[in-house]
Amino acid sequence: MARSRLGALVVTDPANLYYLTGYNAWSFYVPQCLVVPAAGEPQLFMREMDAQGAHYTAYLPTELVHGYPEDLVHRPDRHPMSWIVRRAVEVGVLADRPGVRIGVEADAPYFSVRGYQALADGLVRAELVDSRELVNWVRVVKSPLEQDKLRVAGEIAQVVMQVAIDHVEPGRRQCDVVAQIQYAQTLGARKLGGDYPAIVPMLPTGETAGTPHLTWSDLPLRSGEATTIELAGVYDRYHVPLARTVSLGPPTAELARCAEAVTEGVQAALAQLRPGSTGHLVQEAFAESVGRSGYVKRSRVGYSIGIGYPPDWGERTISLRQGDLTVIQPGMAFHLILGMWMDGWGYELSEPVLVGPEGAERLAPLPQELFVKT
Repeated sequence: MARSRLGALVVTDPANLYYLTGYNAWSFYVPQCLVVPAAGEPQLFMREMDAQGAHYTAYLPTELVHGYPEDLVHRPDRHPMSWIVRRAVEVGVLADRPGVRIGVEADAPYFSVRGYQALADGLVRAELVDSRELVNWVRVVKSPLEQDKLRVAGEIAQVVMQVAIDHVEPGRRQCDVVAQIQYAQTLGARKLGGDYPAIVPMLPTGETAGTPHLTWSDLPLRSGEATTIELAGVYDRYHVPLARTVSLGPPTAELARCAEAVTEGVQAALAQLRPGSTGHLVQEAFAESVGRSGYVKRSRVGYSIGIGYPPDWGERTISLRQGDLTVIQPGMAFHLILGMWMDGWGYELSEPVLVGPEGAERLAPLPQELFVKT
């Protein structure tokens, strides 16, 4: 904040609220924020009914949590952010003076245009500036405690993926498989309970496997088709995503060939995913490997992971792609997602990893192969 000359930072991303205060509830669908002043204690502003219980998860004392009136919720003629900015100025965490720069999370999912406009209308002298994911970048290198949480989430992800693979059978409805996945996600591992994921299980199957991010239907799975599965293990909001592909019956020659090429490519990418490397070099290593088999992946091959809330489990910072020259450091965590989405078919394999001093630690070490069930 000092380097950016910020007098205060308005934090609206629920993952950043959790990181900074521990606050954890499904209340992000209405306006809420943490105001972090350059000097002094941060203060939390939220809906009145949520403010009453914020101290159960947040470390902030109740006098630093402020609740706006219920009659401001979901109204076209008023916005809660107008109340928030007035109260924040009143308690001294925001200053409306010339020369004061106030950072906002301009690309946060739950910071709406109306919310920004209400904030700007209430601060006519101060300057609002994009914080450019300031807190997200602070989160990139994980502490030892955070690394341990990711390891637990990785164990959960591995257990859940095995459940998913076991339940993919001809004739079984897609929704029945997802029901087992969601049960296993909540059950957790090692007597440690799981948490809800930022993204629901994704289960493109058959022809739709050529399109990522599709969820599920009540249609039955069929012999002769492949299903791509992407899900996450979650522990204390720390996410470890994982993807694998299951073929019901012998795979087509093209699918088998693609799976073999991706298995070789993931080894090349993992070897490059080490301290001192960059996202550019990781992507380049994978591209060169699969390119020898004639394959091209146009999308990025991975991204930074950690705390996640809907709608995303990525941190919106580092991408493993061409041109990203951020230097990889120990303590960073990534989802290496190697999806090959073709015309009418697809293949997914991913590796969630934690970067250590010597290289990548696999967080969910399932076999790196196409699972074939006959």
